Amino acid sequence: MRILYGVVGEGMGHAMRSRVVLDHLTQNHDVQVVVSGRAYDYLVARANDHLAVRKIWGYSIVYEDNEVDSFRTLLANLKGAVKGWPENIRAYFELADQFKPDVVISDFESWSYLFAKNRDIPVVSVDNIQMLNRCAHAPEIIAGHEGDLRLAKTVIKPKVAGAFHYLITTFFYPPVRKKRTTLHPPILRPEILAARRPGQGGGGGDHLLVYQTSTSNTALPEILSRCGSECRVYGLRRDLREEVIEGNLRYRPFSEAGFIEDLRSARGVIASGGFTLMGEAVYLQRPMLAVPVRKQFEQVLNARYLEAEGYGLYADEITSERLGEFLERLPDFQRQLASYQQDGNRDLLGHLDEVLVKAVSQGKGPEEDEQI
Repeated sequence: MRILYGVVGEGMGHAMRSRVVLDHLTQNHDVQVVVSGRAYDYLVARANDHLAVRKIWGYSIVYEDNEVDSFRTLLANLKGAVKGWPENIRAYFELADQFKPDVVISDFESWSYLFAKNRDIPVVSVDNIQMLNRCAHAPEIIAGHEGDLRLAKTVIKPKVAGAFHYLITTFFYPPVRKKRTTLHPPILRPEILAARRPGQGGGGGDHLLVYQTSTSNTALPEILSRCGSECRVYGLRRDLREEVIEGNLRYRPFSEAGFIEDLRSARGVIASGGFTLMGEAVYLQRPMLAVPVRKQFEQVLNARYLEAEGYGLYADEITSERLGEFLERLPDFQRQLASYQQDGNRDLLGHLDEVLVKAVSQGKGPEEDEQI
C-alpha cells in the first residue's frame, strides 16, 4: 500500500506521535510524508527505503507571554505564504505524478487532505484535536468557554472534513457524537514506554519538571523560585549548551533522554495544556499542573479533563497559590494516577491497520459529516 502521510509542523507533539505510527506503517507499506516547520528535521532523520520525507510550507503560531499573538501570527503567515504556496503547488504535481498514493493519513494537516480530496483518495484522520468536534463535552468542562468551543469547531471541522475514519488519541473518554470515530489511548514514544513507572520500581524524585514553550514568560521564574522545590526547567532558555543553576532553578538544555528521565522521576510536572506531554505524564503517573496557552481552547479542554480525572490541576495562569495547592495535593493525584493502565500503542495501531484496508477497498467515505 502507498500511503501519503501529512504532519502539521506547529508543535513537536504531532511529529513525535507520527514517528511512532510511521515506524509501524513502514514495516509493510511505502510511505511519503509531507511536513512543515521544525517537525521536518525531526522526521527526515528517519527516512529510509520505505519512508520519504518532503518539506512543505505550513501555518505557524507566534507566542508572547504564554499567549497566542494573533497579529504577529497573521503577519508571519502572510509573509510565509508568498514563497510557500508556489512550493506546495509544485510538490502537489510531483507527488501526483510520481508517488500516486492509495490512501492519505492526516495528522491535522491540510495539504495532504486537499491532495486527497482533489484526487478522490480516501483520508484517515489520526490526531487528538478532533476531540473538540466529534465528542460531546459536559457543561462543567466547557463552562465559561462555550464561545471558544463554537469558534474552535468552525476551524477544526473543515480541516479534515468527510474523512473515511477519525482515530482520536486521548486519556479521557467523553461520549462520541459522530459516526466513523473511535477513541484510543495516547500514542507513546518507545522511550516513554521503556521508562519505569512507579509500579515498575520507578518511584518519583524530589524535583518538579517545568516545560515552557514561550520564552517570554518572565513571571514564571520568580514564582518557581518561591516554591521551595528543585525545578528542572526546559524551554525557557532555548540557547543553553549546558545547565545553569540559579537557586532552586536548574535551567537545562534540551536532551530527549535527559528530559524523559526528569519526567519519569519528577514529583510533578508544570507545563501548558499540550496533549503529547500531558499524555506521557499520565502514562508515567506523574501529576501535572497544566497552564494552557491563552487563546488555545484545545489546551483548556485537555487541562480541564486532566483535573476532572483527578490527575492534576488546571490553572488559567500560574500563581504561587495555585502552585502551592498543586504541591499539597500531590499524594491525592498520585493515588488516582496509580490506576491508569495502557497496553503500549497496540490499540490504535491495530485499529489503524484495519481502517486502512477498509478505506482502500471501500473508497473515500462521505462528503459531509452527519451532524454539525
